[in-house]
Order: sequence, then C-alpha cells, then structure tokens
Amino acid sequence: MFKRLYDWTLSLANRPGATWALALVAFAESSFFPIPPDVMLAPMALARPRKAWFYAFVCTVASVLGALVGYAIGYLLFDSLGQWVINFYGMQDGVAKFRESYAEYGHWIILLKGLTPIPFKLVTIMSGFAEYNLLWFVALCIVTRGLRFALVAGAMQLFAEPIRRLMDRHAGVIGFAIVFFIIAGFAAAKFLV
Repeated sequence: MFKRLYDWTLSLANRPGATWALALVAFAESSFFPIPPDVMLAPMALARPRKAWFYAFVCTVASVLGALVGYAIGYLLFDSLGQWVINFYGMQDGVAKFRESYAEYGHWIILLKGLTPIPFKLVTIMSGFAEYNLLWFVALCIVTRGLRFALVAGAMQLFAEPIRRLMDRHAGVIGFAIVFFIIAGFAAAKFLV
C-alpha cells in the first residue's frame, strides 16, 4: 500500500499542479490539517532533486501563512473554533498550563515544536490564544519551519540515490514508520502541552 502511495506521489512531482498541492498541504497543516507536508515534500524532492530547495521554500512560505491562520483562530476564535480544535485533539486539560508556559518559554516552544512531529497547528493556535507577540511569532515560524523543510530537502538532494533505493526496497516499512511518528507526535503533544 505504501509503495503504491510512494510511487503515486513521485509521479505527482512532474504534474503542473504539484507545487500548488504541496503549498496547500503545508498551509493547511499549520492551522487545521493533521498530515504534515513532509510526506509530500520528501517524495517530490526525491523525484526532482534540483527543485528540492524550491519545494522547501514553498513549504516554508505556505506553512508560515497557515500559521497566521492558526494564530488568528487562537486569538480571535478560541472560544468557538479554537476550542473545537483543542477538543478534537484532546488537549483540554493542557490549555492553562500551556498558556502559563508561553509567558516564559514561548520562543522555545515555537522553535522546538516546529521541528518535531508534534502537530504545529497546536502551537499556532495556542500562540494566538496566549497573545504571543505577532512579529516574534512570524519570525520564529520562518526559522523553525524553514529549518525543518530545509533539512528534508537537503537530505533528499544529498542522498537521493540511496534514499530512492531504500524506498524501492522498503517502502512499506518506511510508510509504517512515518505513520508511527505522526501518531507519536499527536500522543506526545497530549503529554507535552
């Protein structure tokens, strides 16, 4: 199953709308969508290594724009839509603790959680809820998301052939590992927030 999904994603990289689809996923993931853009970025960068840095740039810009939507949800709509998202992810008990920690550690929370598999939308929504400084929020999002996507693009560009051989042989195992890390990110968010 994962091998077919991998092959399909590789074939998408050559389609004209692939970059727009990548941008849409990166945008949505920062505010409400559960799947990280890395699952599209990595195969697309692998299929077209010369465009890896461009794809990382697209992901970064779209992710930061999506982060602004997440921030707005937390800032303007926390009592309605923001609360629904928090309830959806089962994070009700951690809201007060998270808000207190933002007063002292907001910059580290944004930087560190933006690099991990912990859902970034939780960080963006809670940043708005905590009324974190918007300019600092944008700057930190650019740094953390840019670094995350640059690491993926750089790995795909530098190690394209070994990664391609590995994926061709073990796509199923790698697919299950990706799913595991996504689920682990959601689980970790529940305990770390």
